[in-house]
Amino acid sequence: MTEPRIYIADLAAYNNGILHGIWVDATQDLDITQDDINAMLAASPEPNAEEYAIHDYDDFAGYRISEYESLQTVHEVALLIEEHGELGAKLLDYYAEIADAQKAITEQYQGVFASLEDYARQFTESCGEVLPNLEYYIDYKRMGRDFEM
Repeated sequence: MTEPRIYIADLAAYNNGILHGIWVDATQDLDITQDDINAMLAASPEPNAEEYAIHDYDDFAGYRISEYESLQTVHEVALLIEEHGELGAKLLDYYAEIADAQKAITEQYQGVFASLEDYARQFTESCGEVLPNLEYYIDYKRMGRDFEM
């Protein structure tokens, strides 16, 4: 199980050669995250610290987080990856929008199959009963190849 988290750095301290920041659970409520950031900035070794950036992240299954990604976006990405792991990360890389990746996993995902041939067989059987005398005429391997194309 992945537990996506981000490291929020205090930019006032960072720009003065001081590492000051916190790791936060990227799946927690955004209000809690913002409270954590505000507390970190209030405890800054630099006066008037107001700006922050994401300087590191962990457990995003290979998905890359930008330094200035919005907390809302990071949160939505983290929730998808927490629930679906590497598959969620790959969908996020493939689709431009988070909503499209979420739709793909909830409405289009068909499961895991050992081969396209196995998927073609399961798909055909889910459409209805295949009569025993016709089963020998079905080429599942070619159907799988056609599905891939």
